[in-house]
Amino acid sequence: MSTMANDTVATAASGVRLGLPLAIGAAFAFGMSGGWARGLMDAGWTPGAAVTARISVAALVLLIPTILSLRGRWGLLRRNIGLIAAYGLLAVAATQFFYFQAVAVMDVGIALLIEYTAPIAVILWLWLRRGERPSRRSILGAVIAFVGLVLMLDIVTGAEVNAAGILWALGAMVGAATYFLLSAKADTGLPPVALAGSGLLLGAFGLIVAGAVGVLPIAWSTDGIAYRFGTVPWFVPVLAMGVLATALAYLLGIASTRMLGSRLASFVALAEVVAALLFGWLLLGQLPDLLQALGGVLVLAGVVVVKLGEPVPATAAEFVEPLPEAPPVVKPQRSL
Repeated sequence: MSTMANDTVATAASGVRLGLPLAIGAAFAFGMSGGWARGLMDAGWTPGAAVTARISVAALVLLIPTILSLRGRWGLLRRNIGLIAAYGLLAVAATQFFYFQAVAVMDVGIALLIEYTAPIAVILWLWLRRGERPSRRSILGAVIAFVGLVLMLDIVTGAEVNAAGILWALGAMVGAATYFLLSAKADTGLPPVALAGSGLLLGAFGLIVAGAVGVLPIAWSTDGIAYRFGTVPWFVPVLAMGVLATALAYLLGIASTRMLGSRLASFVALAEVVAALLFGWLLLGQLPDLLQALGGVLVLAGVVVVKLGEPVPATAAEFVEPLPEAPPVVKPQRSL
């Protein structure tokens, strides 16, 4: 039995060693999307057009790998249709659309920092919905993050706050929480590429239909797109968003979350904020001022404290049954 315990712990450690670089890669891939998208929107693209192009390209890239990963097991799609629908329409399409709407009117890094207050919203929802009272540490973290949010939005200096941008970013926050919860489901039988590919395909279909009926404003331009380093053809940011920031990012994100679990994966995913700030500077020249940077640090610190305040899941060793106690040894008595 001790051999089983050692094998289980070794497997978990191996998963962490492989999952961490995959999660960091996913975070940096996701982080570049806002900078590329803002360039498109500054050139006349609507957020709806940018997100539809992004998800459609990613769905096409993953179509063949998705079919190959299923190998004729189409019943998996039918059994998980609810999961795929929630993933494609909410965790993918709605989340990215809300984020692009926020990016259109505010800095990339600030929009993403608001989105990444998702763990606080999850804890609040569990408290109100299920009566799971948060720990003192989680409450402290929420307060720290709220103070950071106030500083980051520059409210204390009397600067004009874009209320619409904040609301769009909060909508993206809800979708981000959904993404982590759905990606962590490892008992569905769906390979990671199949979940990513089918979800992206459904999300792209929903966005195209919404645009066709006029619910989602769609407008684009074939003019060159200006960035800090120069002007590029319109298809360069579209391909960068679709192939790198979506197809590759979602694939790495699902695979790493299944290896690490939603708790650890959501910690590592905070690297996306750093990536968004980096690409926002490289592509657009956007940099937060000193007060906003301090607020951003407090938001990240608050989210970390909130996550540390959550109950820690049992480790693999705790699931191993203890060895039965050996029966007492009875010494034979000598006859007199």
